[in-house]
Formats: sequence, structure tokens, C-alpha cells
Amino acid sequence: MSFSKDVKEELFDVVPKSRHCMVAELAGIFLMQGPDSFRHISDGALSRKVFTLLNKTLNIGKDVTALSSEKYSEAVKMLKVSDDGTSVDELILQQPCCKRAFIRGAFLVTGSISDPNKGYHFEIVCQSVNQAAQLVKAMKFFDVEAKYVNRNGKYVVYLKEGAQIVEILRVMEAAHSVMELENIRVVKEVRGTINRKVNCETANIGKTVSTAVRQIEDINLIEEKLGLENLPAQLQEIAEVRLEYPDTPLGSLGQYLDPPIGKSGVNHRLKKLAKIAEELR
Repeated sequence: MSFSKDVKEELFDVVPKSRHCMVAELAGIFLMQGPDSFRHISDGALSRKVFTLLNKTLNIGKDVTALSSEKYSEAVKMLKVSDDGTSVDELILQQPCCKRAFIRGAFLVTGSISDPNKGYHFEIVCQSVNQAAQLVKAMKFFDVEAKYVNRNGKYVVYLKEGAQIVEILRVMEAAHSVMELENIRVVKEVRGTINRKVNCETANIGKTVSTAVRQIEDINLIEEKLGLENLPAQLQEIAEVRLEYPDTPLGSLGQYLDPPIGKSGVNHRLKKLAKIAEELR
């Protein structure tokens, strides 16, 4: 099962305690489902939730799976749907808990989340710009900065940041999915940190090797054209040590001298050798 389906399975089991929140969740479902809401719902889990909420709000009966015209009209009136069916009265969304339920209802119908192991993307597909704007406004109340875009005539409300997707899952009360996503994010961040360190260390190793190769080339040139024995004692000593330990970093190379010297001292002497080699070229 995909992560998106797992989230929905969890949310199907979330039933608001207050009637006004049930109404708000039904409103979110109605807007995304369209005019045939509560009549022709192909998703069995969604259908069961819808009729559970309708039974608790309109007392339609536990075994009812389709609404009469009278009950359907009563439901539409209860949800305070606009005449064009593209939004609900803001009175339905007055309280924070109702905003949560509204967002959850909308997500259950047309929402999806990509596999967080591959990338971060959350979206809810709306039929009109009014629906998208109302959803974005509800999310913004929880500091979730969603955006929407026109895609093939529909309006897609979306999030692309992992932290924001975690927050919207928390808003919708998908506690288990929040923990799962957070765990995935932590693993990805640790891997990213390790990869950055490895890349940095690899780059440093490459730099150290290329520097050492250049130094050895300089020393070989000096030995060929001048002779190391004709160098000042300090330069002759560092030249011989570098030839003997070609892979050793500068910070450790000085420990082979007598007396030992630090990295800056080693670097100073090698620069003198480089200058002599350049003159010989």
C-alpha cells in the first residue's frame, strides 16, 4: 500500500467528537466530491465514513447507504453550500477544530501524498478556484503556507516542503503518519549529512594528493638540476621527508623532522622549494 493510501486509511478512522466538526468534514467531502456527493461514492471506505457522519448529524439510520431527495436537500442545507456549489459558508469553519475537519474531508476525496522516500509533494485537486482559495485559507490558519495552481482546468492546492507536509498531517490528526514521515525525514537528513561529509573529505583527499604530487615533482626537478645536497639543511631535510612519505598530509609531515615542526613551518619550507623549482624551470 502507498504512503498516500496509508494516510487515508488512518484518517477514515478519525471521527470528530463534535457535531459542528462532523458537519465541517462533510462540507469538505461535499465540495471535492461534487454535486453527486453522498449519492454515488465509489470508494467503500469513504462511503462508510460519509454515512457514519450523516447518521450522527442527520440521524439517517445506521444501515442507510443512499439518501432520499429530502435527506439530500437537508444535508446540503446543513452544510451551507453556496448556490454554485463551489464553497461553503465560513460560519461552518469558524472554529480551529472545524477547519481541521474540513481539510481532512477534502483530502480524503481528492488528496494525495507522494512517497516521502522519493520526494515531498502533497496536493488536493479542486474543481474551482473558490474551493482552492477556501482550502488555502483554512490551511494558512495553521501556518501551513499552501499554494494552488491551474492544472488542465482544475485547481491544485499543493505543498512541497517536508516540514509543511508533516504539519498538515498533524492538522488533519494523522498522528501515526506524522511519526512515519518524521522518521523518514530524519533518515534522509542523516544520509544527506553523511554524503556531504564524504564528498567534502573526498575533495580534501584529492586536494592533498594533487598538492603532494606537485611538491614531489618540484623536489625531483631540484634533485636533477641542482642536487638536494646543495640545498640549505632545513630545505634538504623537508625534501627528503616528503619523498619518503608522499601520501602524508602537511600537518603530519612535520612530525618526521628533528626537531618536529608544525604545519605552517612545513608549508613555508615547501613553498621555498617550489620557488627554487620554478626558477630552475
